[in-house]
Amino acid sequence: MDLKHLNPVAAGMDEHRLERIGEHLESRYINPGKISGCLTAVLRRDELAYVHVAGERDLERKLPVTNDTVFRIYSMSKPVTSIALMTLWERGLFTLDDPVSRFIPEWAALQVCVGGSWPEFETRAPDRAMRIRDLFTHQSGLTYDFMYATKLDKAYRELKLGRAQQGYTLQDMIEQLAMLPLEFSPGERWNYSIATDVLGYLIERISGQSLPDFLRTVIFEPLGMIDTVFSPRDEQLEKFASCYTRDAQKRLVLQDDAQASQYVGRSFFSGGGGLLSTASDYLRFCQMLLGGGALGEQRIIGRKTLELMVANHLPSGADLASVAMAGFSETHHEGVGFGLGFASKIQPVRNGYPASRGSYYWGGLASTLFWVDPQEELAVVFMTQLIPSSTFNFRGQLEALIYAALD
Repeated sequence: MDLKHLNPVAAGMDEHRLERIGEHLESRYINPGKISGCLTAVLRRDELAYVHVAGERDLERKLPVTNDTVFRIYSMSKPVTSIALMTLWERGLFTLDDPVSRFIPEWAALQVCVGGSWPEFETRAPDRAMRIRDLFTHQSGLTYDFMYATKLDKAYRELKLGRAQQGYTLQDMIEQLAMLPLEFSPGERWNYSIATDVLGYLIERISGQSLPDFLRTVIFEPLGMIDTVFSPRDEQLEKFASCYTRDAQKRLVLQDDAQASQYVGRSFFSGGGGLLSTASDYLRFCQMLLGGGALGEQRIIGRKTLELMVANHLPSGADLASVAMAGFSETHHEGVGFGLGFASKIQPVRNGYPASRGSYYWGGLASTLFWVDPQEELAVVFMTQLIPSSTFNFRGQLEALIYAALD
């Protein structure tokens, strides 16, 4: 999408109120050095209402953020991978209630952790087998190494499970997980996890294609997402952003140098957190979502399939606050449901932000975020590169600023 041609009037948005977004981000975050730079894009009624670009993508080289800057989107990869796998569901190649072991027979004897530590866990049999639905909804019993909550996530860290390393692949991850128990019996709780990486592996097993090739042919090429990749091409390196974190004095320090990045030449294709993209590309993905699964003449997924995906799949219509284990996720828990790869607002008043009931969203570790609000025909993409995403509440602030600009 060309980010230059704005039409806030046709989008039904107040141009002057939209300008508050850039003023807020520059005065509160960029000028004080809290982030290096950012890009915000707002789409409504299929019109580009607002774009704000500010700061630097590379502080060391003093290179500015531009419309075509390539960002690490981390967990914003999850909705892309989830949509991709559901295109195979639409072909009848699996059901949501299929046991995962149908495609990963090494997992047929997975157990649940009840004590001990790696490599000698105490375990019991799960109450039921893990289903593919459980992977989509993060109710699988898997976890993440960065949770720092249990002996199991510590085992993930010790094994460097799911971490990009020289020669490491999705098959290696699957074999490691086969040696470990689950945090809980599938379907019992909600726990943010490496499950979407497993969905990426299922795409490979079911389709017979590599994950990068499948995403490219099924989603990226049809939508014109020319800059969305797992590893930057040579011509992308000059527009690749560096990533930052903050030291004990709250100063920005380099976390991943764009010109010597850990993303170059990767062999581990993380469907849960490995993609790079641009604001323009990801906005096209959001346009497809707003279009009920289609963008122009390109239909990626069926309208009813998408409705199924963004509905709340938590038990008895619960919100995350009532079923989630303690630990990090890219969302508040109160008033928020979870579907097949997306969080959704089921009781917006409970989390105090104005996005409509039924809006859905996710974010990424480097503080990127998006949301889609079908009721308001609205999509928002925000890109920056600051780890962790819990540092600042960009989502809440942007919701307040953007919904205030609706006519």
